[in-house]
Amino acid sequence: MRKIKMLNRVSIDGYFASNNEANFGMDWFIHDPEVDKASHVIGGKMDALLLGGTTYRGFERSWVPFLNDPLAPEHLKKVAEELTDMTKVVFSKTIKQSNWANTQIYDSGLIEVVRQLKQHSSSDILVLGSGSIVQQLANERLIDEYIFIVTPVVAGEGKPLFPHVKPFNLTLGEAKTFESGNVVLHYVLKK
Repeated sequence: MRKIKMLNRVSIDGYFASNNEANFGMDWFIHDPEVDKASHVIGGKMDALLLGGTTYRGFERSWVPFLNDPLAPEHLKKVAEELTDMTKVVFSKTIKQSNWANTQIYDSGLIEVVRQLKQHSSSDILVLGSGSIVQQLANERLIDEYIFIVTPVVAGEGKPLFPHVKPFNLTLGEAKTFESGNVVLHYVLKK
């Protein structure tokens, strides 16, 4: 059975996004290319991405323009191509269609679709952002691994990652620190 892996940046006080929608909720992130590389290695190969509507819209607006921009920095174009090649499984009641390649849109059935994906996907499946998706899957114990990029910021307010989630236990698989102050924590769900 394939694994579902969640990757999210979180502030010291537990927020995964700010309330600033104009900046996709990422205004407090401390970007570090070394953290991005390490997260990619820890996450491993994945060919599918689970996203909620808000996260998907932000990704589409951010990454699709790099695909055909001859002036786009090579590393950003590479990420855009990688995301485009992945199957994007989007759960949204408002998004009805997309022109971004390899996108499947569902307006319901999250738990059933994810259970099927776990059975039939050719590699592990990644959840990025998508707080409501993370919360629903966490409550059903469908996320197998949690990768947190802890940013050395007390955000003070924002969107908490785990409101109204039933308690569960994790085992630390790996921890890495970086000069930027970010810490990557990789946890495995205790069965």
